[in-house]
Amino acid sequence: MKKLFVILLFWIPILSVAQNFTDSNLPIVVIETDGHVNIPDEPKVLGTMKIIWHQDGSRNYLSDTNSPEFLNYDGRIGIEIRGSSSQMLPKKPYGFETLMDDDVTNNNVSLLGMPKENDWVLNSLAFDQTGLRDVLSYELFEQLGQYASRRVYCEVIINDDYKGLYVFMEKIKADDNRVNIDKDGGHIVQTDRSDGDYYEWEMESNNGNWWPQPAVFIHEYPKPGNITAAQHNYIKNVFFDLADKAESHNVSIDNGIPSIIDVSTFVDFMIMAEFSSNVDVYHLSTFFHKDNRGKLRAGPIWDYNLAYGHDEFGDRSRYDVWQFDNHDNTGPKFWINLFNTDEFRCYLAKRWFEVTSDGNVLDYNRLCDRMDEIDSWISEAVVRDNQRWHQMNSHASEVQSMKTWIQQRINWLNQNIGSYDNCDDIYLPPLVISRIHYHPADVDTINGNQLEFIQINNNGDDDVDLTGIYLRELGITYQFPNGSQLAARDSLVLCSDSLTYIQYYNNIPFGEYQRKLSNKSEKIVIADAWGNVIDEVHYADSEPWPTEPDGDGPFLQLIDLDLDNSLPENWTYRYCFDAVDEISENNAMIYPNPSNGILNISSNKELCRCQLFDLQGNILIDNVLSDNFSSIDINNLISGIYILKLQFSDSLFQYYKVIKN
Repeated sequence: MKKLFVILLFWIPILSVAQNFTDSNLPIVVIETDGHVNIPDEPKVLGTMKIIWHQDGSRNYLSDTNSPEFLNYDGRIGIEIRGSSSQMLPKKPYGFETLMDDDVTNNNVSLLGMPKENDWVLNSLAFDQTGLRDVLSYELFEQLGQYASRRVYCEVIINDDYKGLYVFMEKIKADDNRVNIDKDGGHIVQTDRSDGDYYEWEMESNNGNWWPQPAVFIHEYPKPGNITAAQHNYIKNVFFDLADKAESHNVSIDNGIPSIIDVSTFVDFMIMAEFSSNVDVYHLSTFFHKDNRGKLRAGPIWDYNLAYGHDEFGDRSRYDVWQFDNHDNTGPKFWINLFNTDEFRCYLAKRWFEVTSDGNVLDYNRLCDRMDEIDSWISEAVVRDNQRWHQMNSHASEVQSMKTWIQQRINWLNQNIGSYDNCDDIYLPPLVISRIHYHPADVDTINGNQLEFIQINNNGDDDVDLTGIYLRELGITYQFPNGSQLAARDSLVLCSDSLTYIQYYNNIPFGEYQRKLSNKSEKIVIADAWGNVIDEVHYADSEPWPTEPDGDGPFLQLIDLDLDNSLPENWTYRYCFDAVDEISENNAMIYPNPSNGILNISSNKELCRCQLFDLQGNILIDNVLSDNFSSIDINNLISGIYILKLQFSDSLFQYYKVIKN
């Protein structure tokens, strides 16, 4: 059901000005509904869409609608009007899905350089004379390290009628390239206007005066029609648990605020909400997401047109207020309770002063330069849009006013956000990501994904308490159990499939993470309970990273624990299956390998035992040794891959892959 916000607006009559529109520096989106029917609020009507886009950066011409080489898309769609207050304007926002020729099947396609999907939005830039507010906000949130809908400015024609300047955007949804949660067990929830569905709930807000009360939570994924009572109750209880812990300011890493939420996402969300003084944020169009077995995360951000000093319906986007405590649209009380929790506010202040420092994301001069760049890019389209709708006639002065307001807002927040002295110097344990098996080769009937693992070393002389430590980035999910420890100079392995790992590597992993590593590129971040980064590696399957681990058998191996593991030149690859030993020089040479018969083992340490396993973990050879050299006869084995386990006199183990020709 669509959420419709009915308001009384008194508009100067909008006259359609004939457009002699022929070309643009922006992509041109041409939509024609079947039979030229009008596009309703719902349901979607069918039509065709062409996107004219010269990818070399040259101008786009309307005359190219029949030139396949310049068409980024030429196919079927289903389209409807979207939004609430924005759809009351003459210039409408639209939501649409790309379809196959049967007009039923979703057509996942890459549009305007964005990853493949089928759900899209045409943002009409409602109420925003600058045309910058949404786009700039999403870009900044992205630069803070969070996901925001990808977006491209464009000009739109529907049924031969020029509709003006729009932003072509991704719709928020569960997808590996959007909100990257597990579709089996993950959740996306938002606070917004009620859909009237049985599966929604209310929470007490901090409003003091008028509508809306209270905060309403609705399911975005799974959709209300697909969610079960158990799923509904589970995610609802997560929010009420957060509310209880925020109310009592419980900051225990065992069972308090940081054990429930990904603090870094809540901090970044609040920074964007307050920096922009968004009048709807916290109460409307506010999204949350949670991966299966992961923490609750805030975001993505959405709907920032009533912000940065502009409020179409009052004077609420002021530079000298907290939006979570202005007695209007403040959202659930846990926001103000988080702010009033000393530890959370400390991290909020710390992040604020970090991102507003010189040259950083919210540095004022940098922001003004970026606004000028965007404004220059859309300038000619703004003129045409204003001719069509007469709604951007104060564009230049509005852009300047927005810059002035941002400076005032930054100054006010600097003076009111508080100190971060108590969280400035945080101890971070010396944990190091040392091995990554992100794309194992398939072996017989074993899918390579089941053989993934990550090794983490304690590169210090003291034991590390792992309580609260977790993998922070979406993609794979893991949080260490309360009370777990990693001994000094020891290591542990997290894997994707514990049973397969034990059977194949003949070793027991420390734990099993949720989901699978990307075979292409992924950022792995180890963080403490408050989100402070302990270690991070953003690997890739292309140079300058070693490319051999990309499905060919070996895994990524950090050359030395004291090297910077964020740099690809400090990684190599390794075939040996010593998944849990310390990084060191090879203690043994195995040769010839592959072998037709006799396998020689030479070591710089005394060997005390060697065992040879097949891939099912069966012991085929078990020899007691007391020398630095040994040979084993593998003539009777069939051709294939085997695992050699060596035990040395100092009790260290190493594993090696042996190939019998």
